[in-house]
Amino acid sequence: MLEHFFQCPYCWEEISMILDMSVSETYIEDCEVCCNPIQLTTNFENNELIAFEAKNIEQ
Repeated sequence: MLEHFFQCPYCWEEISMILDMSVSETYIEDCEVCCNPIQLTTNFENNELIAFEAKNIEQ
């Protein structure tokens, strides 16, 4: 598990999420500040985060 800090694409606050390093995937998590859904895409290689994207899902 890895704690990763990034900026929410809705409220622009810095937030953190715990990422599972054993899985590279796309999934939805809610912002801990504004509660809007964020689409997260992670890519891990050799237990290192090599790509991360957080974007709004424009509901």
